[in-house]
Amino acid sequence: MTDTPKRGARRAALRIIGGTIAAAAVGVAAFGSISSAAVGSDIHSSLTIIAPAAAGGGWDTVAREMQQAQRANGLSANVQVVNMPGAGGTIALGNLSTLAGQANTMLVGGTGLLAATIQYGSDATLDDVTPLAVVFEEYDVIVVPADSPYETLDDLVEAWRADPKSIPWTGGGSFDQLVVTDLALAAGIEPTQTTYISSDGGGEAVAALLNGTAQAATGGYPDNIDQIESGRLRALAIVAEEPIAGIDIPTAREQGYDITLANWRMLAAPAGLTDEETSGLGDLVADTLATPEWASAVDRYHWTEQVITGEELDDFLVEERDRIARLYEEMGQ
Repeated sequence: MTDTPKRGARRAALRIIGGTIAAAAVGVAAFGSISSAAVGSDIHSSLTIIAPAAAGGGWDTVAREMQQAQRANGLSANVQVVNMPGAGGTIALGNLSTLAGQANTMLVGGTGLLAATIQYGSDATLDDVTPLAVVFEEYDVIVVPADSPYETLDDLVEAWRADPKSIPWTGGGSFDQLVVTDLALAAGIEPTQTTYISSDGGGEAVAALLNGTAQAATGGYPDNIDQIESGRLRALAIVAEEPIAGIDIPTAREQGYDITLANWRMLAAPAGLTDEETSGLGDLVADTLATPEWASAVDRYHWTEQVITGEELDDFLVEERDRIARLYEEMGQ
């Protein structure tokens, strides 16, 4: 999607440093614990943060880093993290949508969750909850094995364009496939002609590159940085709107491919909250982001802190939903 002056100005202004059945069963169990914890409590005495995936993943990491920051600074007396995996996060989103009026529950989400509501056609969407804030962005990198014949992004795209099915791609999740689709469109390649091998997480995607199963991949910069720095992978581009300080990788946009889809993370609360409750949760998020513990996490995981709230957040989510829906259409889904 072409960046507009309004979008660019907004982002600049807001950049602030500082098995479905089994899954559903897990969701029901977690939902019970959330409901019991939420009754009769305010956010400073008790708070539940839902990670809509299993322990150890990106959403879980965000939830636990927020928990640590809030505990260390006394922002809430009792903060618990509940993991509720399944269907790309939509099971957790569906459960959150039933907690109307319960202000002391927050859900971690992001690009992947928004994409899953489209991919799975889930009954619950972000319209059924209260989005609070986008808190940071994580950027994908386009990588090839170190011994690959493709020295630049142009080299890779030229070979891919000549024979789309001959270049097997991989990635650690559905978001990474969206990035591949976006690049294909920017390069004039029909996405449905692309060979994409889905991997279960960034580690499996790296393994597919190194064992020759795939020739190119997109994946989160934090998932790939060790392999890039060790010389096992060659980074051809980072998928960001502009160069990232401290990351010596050219953007795809700089190289003539206008792809900028970011893997942003957000927080949402149940619907049916009062203005005072919504404002209080917004303040709690802002206070959390201002802690040294959160700043340490941002640095440790190579996140780019990008805070979007209020009406700007509403506009942003509409833009992203439309953009991702178009990519799924191009993928034939």
